[in-house]
Amino acid sequence: MDDIDNIQKTIARFASSFDLKDWDGLQACFTESIYTDYSDLHGAPPQTVLTADYVQSRRESLSHLKLHHLVGNFEIDFADANSATCRTSMIVWRKAGEEKESSSHCAYVFQLTKPDADWKISGITQKILWNEKG
Repeated sequence: MDDIDNIQKTIARFASSFDLKDWDGLQACFTESIYTDYSDLHGAPPQTVLTADYVQSRRESLSHLKLHHLVGNFEIDFADANSATCRTSMIVWRKAGEEKESSSHCAYVFQLTKPDADWKISGITQKILWNEKG
């Protein structure tokens, strides 16, 4: 049960870090490099990037926005004692200024490893269910 709770906390910290603009907290959620697949949202191919580069790109592209990430429906499968997959549902609200607002309704698959006492995200795949623009 501790591993399940810790994985859920890691994913929740990942989501909340964007909302709070806690870029150091976001970086702490990851292994040194991470696999990312945001092809549904950006159209860019999947890639493996250094965590510092991932966080810096999010800081540059999202700092001007008000954000709210709501995550739930955790489905966790363990490959072994030190690796797991967590499927979640997430809604991401973005607001720029007073009038511009958008949201994405997503399914995420997180790959996690436990290199020491803490679970870390080593991969993120986002599938867009639908987007809304206000």
